[in-house]
Amino acid sequence: MKIASGTYKLDPSHTDVLAQWSHFGFSHPSAHFGNVEGTLVYNAEDVTKSTVEVKLPLSGLNSFTAKFDEHLKSADFFDAAKFADATFKSTKVEAAGTNKLTVTGDLTIKGTTKPVTLDVTVNGGGEHPMAKVPAAGFDATTTLKRSDFGVGAYAPNVSDEVKIRITTEATGEKPAA
Repeated sequence: MKIASGTYKLDPSHTDVLAQWSHFGFSHPSAHFGNVEGTLVYNAEDVTKSTVEVKLPLSGLNSFTAKFDEHLKSADFFDAAKFADATFKSTKVEAAGTNKLTVTGDLTIKGTTKPVTLDVTVNGGGEHPMAKVPAAGFDATTTLKRSDFGVGAYAPNVSDEVKIRITTEATGEKPAA
């Protein structure tokens, strides 16, 4: 499973960012962030020279309940009318074992930027069987405090800690002939 060095674009159709929290200890609802845009620059010889930048448009926020989506996009939470996107920009990429990486970066939500560390699993790399271009796939997890980003309404009844799970597929340019 080898990822070729190069620049990859995240495939929004095969990228999912899922946030999950506790609601009064009764349930663990989730929200999906879709329409993700991003660029990954991967350096196979020196993974520490790799970078990733991602934009999460809040227009793609989906809790699977329209009324709740409206509430999440309101000023109580994300204030999507004023802050249309969340962003992540890596500051450090490190090897963390076989097919594992630790990616640290700056997450910006609602105009507030804080460092976040992602535990990343490399799912695969190689030529995409359909597109015939270099491809790479990753899963990542982290836990963050939503109050750190000004999205802390109703805490602690609605948990301040939010678990984030990410899966992504990215494709590169067709190699020169």
